[in-house]
Amino acid sequence: MEMLQLDGVTVRFGGLVAVNSLSFSVAEGSIHGLIGPNGAGKSTVFNAVSRFRKQDAGTIAFKGRRLDCEAHEVVKRGIGRTFQNVELFRGQTVLDNIMIGLHTSSRADFLSAALRMPAALREEAELRQKATEVLESLGIPGYAGRLAHGLPYGVQKLVELARAMVLRPSLILLDEPVAGMNPTERRELAQVIRMIRDSYNMTVLLVEHDMSFVMGLCDKITVMNFGSKIAEGTPDEVQRNPQVIQAYLGEED
Repeated sequence: MEMLQLDGVTVRFGGLVAVNSLSFSVAEGSIHGLIGPNGAGKSTVFNAVSRFRKQDAGTIAFKGRRLDCEAHEVVKRGIGRTFQNVELFRGQTVLDNIMIGLHTSSRADFLSAALRMPAALREEAELRQKATEVLESLGIPGYAGRLAHGLPYGVQKLVELARAMVLRPSLILLDEPVAGMNPTERRELAQVIRMIRDSYNMTVLLVEHDMSFVMGLCDKITVMNFGSKIAEGTPDEVQRNPQVIQAYLGEED
């Protein structure tokens, strides 16, 4: 079954075509890589799927249903996302940062929460437990009470990942997840992403520039250049593709 399907998606910025009639699909339960040189259009694709930027042509379908909602409704549909730059509330604790990701599932109204009504308190305890469980699954429960400000960069990335995971999305978009990480952190994150797929039943679509990371992790890879798809296949197939070699190295041999 296809979890996500793009069919002829085009995104323009004035006279610039950032994504040009792009078609590819992400299979349910897979780890799918979207790669390409700088300026290839990868982040624009993520923004289109997240509905931060509407496509000018083509369709995007999620679980067989056309994805034409507003950005704030995407999470409710079952899509989570992280960003290139870590976006945490640095004056809040790690646990509070993750609980922010649960606000869309809250049943309590503003008045009940403000008055600390019993039902609101029970729900808050449930949400706190969910957030704690995600921290434990990522191996960072000891940071729950720490302020986000000043945390090691690798931990900050895991906190952002936890915030995207906590609502148990069916599809999670990871935008350059290992950017700025050292080799040890990259290896550990690869194991975490496999755990997310296997234990949480999440399908993963990731954009990443670290080719060794992508090739060792992804089941399938789509390659873009100048807004268009130039190759697709397994890591071995993509690495041998002459168009991919030319796009990255500027030569065919």
